[in-house]
This record gives sequence, C-alpha cells and structure tokens, in this order.
Amino acid sequence: MLVPILLIIFVLGYAFITLEHTIHINKSATALITAVLCWTLIVLNASDKELVIESLTHHLSSISEIVFFLLGAMTIVELIDAHDGFQNIAEAIKTTNKTKLIWLIAIITFFLSAVLDNLTTTIVMISILNKLIEDKKTKWMLLGLVIIASNAGGAWSPIGDVTTTMLWIGGQITPLHIVRQVFFASLVSMVIPTLIISYMIKGQIALKQAPADQVNSTSNLFDRNLIFIVGIGALLFVPIFKTITHLPPYMGMLLCLGIIWVVTEILHKKKPSEERGVLSVNHAIQKIDTPSILFFFGILMSIASLEYVGILPELAGFLNTTIGDINLVAIAIGLLSAVLDNVPLVAALQSMYTLEQYPQDHYFWELLAYTAGTGGSCLIIGSAAGVAVMGLEKIDFFWYLKRISWIALIGYLVGALVFIVQHNL
Repeated sequence: MLVPILLIIFVLGYAFITLEHTIHINKSATALITAVLCWTLIVLNASDKELVIESLTHHLSSISEIVFFLLGAMTIVELIDAHDGFQNIAEAIKTTNKTKLIWLIAIITFFLSAVLDNLTTTIVMISILNKLIEDKKTKWMLLGLVIIASNAGGAWSPIGDVTTTMLWIGGQITPLHIVRQVFFASLVSMVIPTLIISYMIKGQIALKQAPADQVNSTSNLFDRNLIFIVGIGALLFVPIFKTITHLPPYMGMLLCLGIIWVVTEILHKKKPSEERGVLSVNHAIQKIDTPSILFFFGILMSIASLEYVGILPELAGFLNTTIGDINLVAIAIGLLSAVLDNVPLVAALQSMYTLEQYPQDHYFWELLAYTAGTGGSCLIIGSAAGVAVMGLEKIDFFWYLKRISWIALIGYLVGALVFIVQHNL
C-alpha cells in the first residue's frame, strides 16, 4: 500500500503547485508539506527506520548542494544588480529591432549557459530582462525563451547541466566528445523556438526607460564596473574551481561569494552607513527570494522519496522493456524529466546500463545527455531554470503550458531528430 499512497500524495502536491494562482496557496508551502508527508509515510512503514533516515540524510546532502549553490548565485547576482552592473549588458543588447533583440537574448543565454550553468544563467538573464522589458507578457515570452535556450546551452557542455556533469563524473562521456556530438542538436533545439517566438511577438518590443531616480545614486561608474567584472568573473570561475579541485560546484560558489563580500566591504568602508547598507551582501541576502529556494528544496525532496521506494528505477526499467529502442527510451526519458526530475532519472539509467553494455562516449549516453538536458523545458517545473523563473517572476504554470510548452516540445523533438540523423550519417 505504501507506493500507491505515496504516489497519491505526490500527485496531489503536484496538482496544488500547478494551481497556485487559483487556490492562492504558495507553491513553496505545498512543496514542503508534500516532501515531509512523503518521507513521513516512508519512515512509518519502514522496518528499519535508521536506514530511511540514513537515505534521507544522503538526499539532503545532495539537494543542499544545489540549494547552497542557488543561494550563492542569487546573492552574487543581487549584489551586481544593486550596483546597476547588469545595466552594462542591458545597454549592450538594447535595440529597437524586435528580431535582433530576441536573437541576442537567445544566443547570449545559450552560450553563457554552457560556460556557467543553466540555473545561474537564468538568474542573470532574469535581472537583465527586468531592466530591459516594459510589458509583462512580452517579458514572460522572452523568459520562456531563456528557459529553452539555457537548457539547450547546458546540454552540450559537461559543466552546463547537472545531468551532463553526472554522466561526465560517472565516466559515460568525455568533455570534448560531448561538445562535438551534442552541440548541433542543442543549437537546433534553441533556434527553432527562437524563430517561433520571434514570429509570435508582434510589433516593436517596448523597452524600459529607467527614470533617473531608479538608478542607484550611491554606486558610481567605477563601483558598478568593478562589481560587475568581479561578480561575472566569480561566476565564470566556479566551473574552473570544480575542474581544478574536484570539489562540488557549491564550494566554488561559496568561495566566490566570500571574495566578492570582502571586495564590497573594502570598497564601501568609507561611505556613510545608509549608503553602504544597500550595497552590502547583508542587504543582498535579505532581498533574494527565499520562498523560491524552499520550493526548489521541497520539490526535489519529494521526488527523492519516489526514488527511495524504487518508483523511478522501475519506471526506467518499464520504458526499457516496453519501448526497447534506445532512441525512443532516451527521448521518453527527456519528456519524463519535464514532469519528474532529470537527476534521479539519469541516475537510474546509469544504474541500469553498465559501461560494458554501453561504453564511454557511446551514442546512447550522448543522446541521453541531450534529451535529459533539454526535455525539461517542456514544463516550467521540469528544470532548475524553469523553477527559478517560476519562483522569481511568478509565471503561472498553465500560462507556460499554453504559450511555451508546445514551442519547447517542437524544438526538443527536432533537435533529437537532428542528433539521430547526424549520428547515422
């Protein structure tokens, strides 16, 4: 009886999250309640409660890595924003040409995501679009494009998406090979949606003209440029730090947060306390969206409970036996990652298929890197990028489903087809 009840709790929690704007209950509260109820049900039905608690601690450790990474990234981004640093990029891409603006946003997001990661890139692009776009619905359409482009950009880089990183660490792929094999398919999965969204947004895009009183008068041009360079440099340094030390990415992010904290303390130490306050890390931490972090934590802990009772590995096995064809299995996993989390799904497949069956840099692992990385764009809660946008910008689940999901699906399927054809040729 455990598994059916657990599934009912998860599905009900999932439904309440999608209906947030209808029932007026914050999705973060729903996600936290769902997570605790799932794990409570598991521990009450367990003969060895210590084993359950040990597994819960293991999942808490892995999810906390993402939470602390998110906390550090959001604080750095907020600090750059407090110094008007993103005004540099906003001014660079500001254009009255609608098509040029849309393509600039897509291309910048795509390549930035490969260097940073899809989550950090999305947070950066949210700040930029908030400074750039006046109309809310237009901004939401462009944020939908940001989700698609950031996930596509992360898929072809070993450090751009957590699932690609998992395959790299697990020995299933190598960096140069994954870039060479997956880049073109990922590019197509970004280009097709960009073409569609460019066609859907009619007329000129109204750009925001920031009044003089919105510009941070306490931050001069030197401070703005310095914090922008240090902040972006810190975010770019995180994957380098991981490569050199082999420590988890959150350690690099916390190191960079500490460094930029010291820089701002030294930079503003002679300023009056009221001016120094709004430019400090203390103020930036207060401004970050904590409920969105709690939502991220809750939804991942809920999915971890499904992994613990074996639902996700069973699902992967079911796909293997009923579908059989590895192309269709990988494509189905990508679509499932829009509903469930791609991390446990990929982890389940890594357990199912050995390196003896599919050696390093095998076609299946490369296709899986593409599908698991880009399939989550089909739903707003299907990827870390989507969860960040939903939490920070309050985009409605059903609005995304109606306006963006079908676009992401077309890009995803065309990209997968391109990958398969490219391999066969």
